[in-house]
Amino acid sequence: MKYNTIIIGGGLAGLTAGATLSKFGKKVLLLEQHHKPGGCATTFKRGDLIIEVGLHEMSGLAENSKLMNLLKMLNVDKNVQFQQVPEFYAVLSDKKDFVFPHGFEAATKALIDRYPEDEKGIKRFIKLIAGVRKEGVSLPRTPLKRKLIYPLMPLLYPNLVEASRHTVGSWLDKYITNENAKLDLVAHIGYWGDDPYTLSMFYYSMPFSGFIENGGHFIKGGSQQLSDHLAAYIEKQGGSVLLGQKAEKIVTENGRVTGVTFHDSFNESIEPVTISCDNIVANCAVPFVPAMLDEPHASSLKQKIGLQTNSCSLLCLYLGFKTNLEIYGVKYYSNYIQGDNVKTLKDVHLNQLGDWSKRSFIFVDYGRIDAQLAPPEKSVGAICGVDYLKNWEGLSKDEYKAKKEEVAQILLQRLEKQFPGIRESIEYYEVATPKTIQRFTSNPDGSVYGFTQSKEQSGMKRLRNNFLIPNLYFASAWTFPGGGFEGTIMAGFLAALQMNRDKIWSECDDTKYDDHKIVSLLERKKIDNQTLALSFEKPTGFQHKKGQYSILNLLNPKVTELDLPYRWLPVDSSAKEDTLRFHVELDDSSFSKSCELIDIGDQAMIFGPMS
Repeated sequence: MKYNTIIIGGGLAGLTAGATLSKFGKKVLLLEQHHKPGGCATTFKRGDLIIEVGLHEMSGLAENSKLMNLLKMLNVDKNVQFQQVPEFYAVLSDKKDFVFPHGFEAATKALIDRYPEDEKGIKRFIKLIAGVRKEGVSLPRTPLKRKLIYPLMPLLYPNLVEASRHTVGSWLDKYITNENAKLDLVAHIGYWGDDPYTLSMFYYSMPFSGFIENGGHFIKGGSQQLSDHLAAYIEKQGGSVLLGQKAEKIVTENGRVTGVTFHDSFNESIEPVTISCDNIVANCAVPFVPAMLDEPHASSLKQKIGLQTNSCSLLCLYLGFKTNLEIYGVKYYSNYIQGDNVKTLKDVHLNQLGDWSKRSFIFVDYGRIDAQLAPPEKSVGAICGVDYLKNWEGLSKDEYKAKKEEVAQILLQRLEKQFPGIRESIEYYEVATPKTIQRFTSNPDGSVYGFTQSKEQSGMKRLRNNFLIPNLYFASAWTFPGGGFEGTIMAGFLAALQMNRDKIWSECDDTKYDDHKIVSLLERKKIDNQTLALSFEKPTGFQHKKGQYSILNLLNPKVTELDLPYRWLPVDSSAKEDTLRFHVELDDSSFSKSCELIDIGDQAMIFGPMS
């Protein structure tokens, strides 16, 4: 069995690369260690709420933009709904809130109205970031063309050259005088990094101007909708998406990659499998790749990335509310709450290293749009702030749990202070730390943006999609152009384009890897008014003890409204039985209704067993 391309990792870059190559007619195998595709572009369920993991706003969705044209090519526009959020963001204060609107003209006016003394600098700022985005998307991608135009860069790409010479902090200090104006402009710095004096002005300008020009967008139903569509697109084009499979080795021979060895993420009793291929896309964290390579490639890659620094991580407090939040004075979608000790631009990074009682954070109210994450009478929100893995290391299980609760209570108290009465509406909260992000994504340090987007690690200086082995390509937040939804999607697309240009292909047959996790329903039996018993085929190599848990994922659920098609369920059958039996609690959820309607022979995915 052979595939044209094997993709290691099912984040947005890997999914986009896989979908694009499938569109080009290539036979694709994607391996994802998690039980669902998407990486940080996923959702999970708590009660009757859908919790968005990472997406607040997405840039780049202008009509006829490269990103939009790509999404149309992959039929995303026909299956995924993008909703424009009301405004870019709002900076809340005791005096007068600053609302950053969409549109260059409106944004310029809002800034000048607030800071008339900085009119000249504000106009220069808007002109610069708009120019950077325009020039950046037209910059030649091939090394030869870039080399040829290099002497003419200041003439052809003046804004890009200027931005590349500055950090955000150095540029703002040079052209903006009012410290509050600077702080308003970097209120959402946590979307790209942690320190205005290390963050590249070039990188900052690209998404920032995209948000202003065309507005930020949220995916209706959560980012899992996009990830699921791209995974399904690969399958429909004849490819394979294997969930719960973790790559452990990139096989090389005579200086080229020839295949991937992978194993079941949930079942250690199943032997690893090796599949051959023409080329590979590493969508996983680049620092993770050397461990999968033989020498001398492992050492070469370690040396290449040895001086690179990792980006910050994030702490997220996910929130579910019993009511609409407007009654508590929540007026905006994205609300920036600045720490009391932030007075100048130089305070921003120091603040993020301090106590959560003073740390700046963003509060997002998904209820301000038709997000379809909660029933009509309820709402879902999130608090998000810059954080670091080192703050959570060296703790026992009990200490870790206690610290999470301590931070949660501090943030809830501060949210209550900002919006009096809002705590009484909270019915659910849960903290995700950098340690959580590291566990689910395997990103070193829990980094959410790959390598830091500093002047030395952004733009043309960022790792390209092919730099180590001729037929090994990289596509993720760690490579060019960088993190965020727009950046990672484009990274996957650019890698696919490069692979297609390189034409490292051979003929492949139509045989596909048989996913042992996919099984059929054998029996459906109602135990009583509250319980349904479902018996499935037992996956190959499934060895369990009664009471262990598995994830039951319905492949074609009959009802999907406000729900996800899977549940963690205890295995009710004994290890000696030939089938796997689960008891499903009957309620008003779409999952429960789908289980009642499932037909004999319908398929599901079973991940496990787990304690």
